[in-house]
Amino acid sequence: MKKNNSLLIMLSLSMFVTIGVVISPILRFEGFAPTAHFVNIVCSVFLGPWYSLLNGLITAFLRMSFLGIPPLAITGQIFGAMLSGIFYRKSKGNLFAAVVGEIIGTGIIGAIVSYPVMKLFYGTGDITWYFYLPSFTIATIIGGSVAYIFLKTLQKSKVLYSIQKKLGVNVYEKSKKNS
Repeated sequence: MKKNNSLLIMLSLSMFVTIGVVISPILRFEGFAPTAHFVNIVCSVFLGPWYSLLNGLITAFLRMSFLGIPPLAITGQIFGAMLSGIFYRKSKGNLFAAVVGEIIGTGIIGAIVSYPVMKLFYGTGDITWYFYLPSFTIATIIGGSVAYIFLKTLQKSKVLYSIQKKLGVNVYEKSKKNS
């Protein structure tokens, strides 16, 4: 389905950015931002990897600007957002693959990349390269679990297929299934 739905896609992207920024301080614990991972996965499933990456970047910059969050906001979002969308596409619509992509991208890659970034900006000397791994992984698993339950509910009620079809993005047979 290759209809030109650019306005609807941009509005959806804006909605995901808004949700990511507004919910972030409400449901955030020090070192954990599970709502960011929830939004990343849902955006990946609805819009695909490139829009999910853009969502992650914009949301991270806004969170850094308005909420005073360190650069971990960027490293903790962009890799998972991208891999979540790629895994979802490569698996032809498997929701669990989207969650795994987020866990690998943010929980592992994002956590490891955060070390040199934080060292560069803050000069943190006593931490090791795996310092952020536990908190990033736990937050990603929490946010990913909530996203999986949410998307599975949409899939069972056949709303997921309807949303994807209206957006004009890749619609997979798995989105149509009732289970």
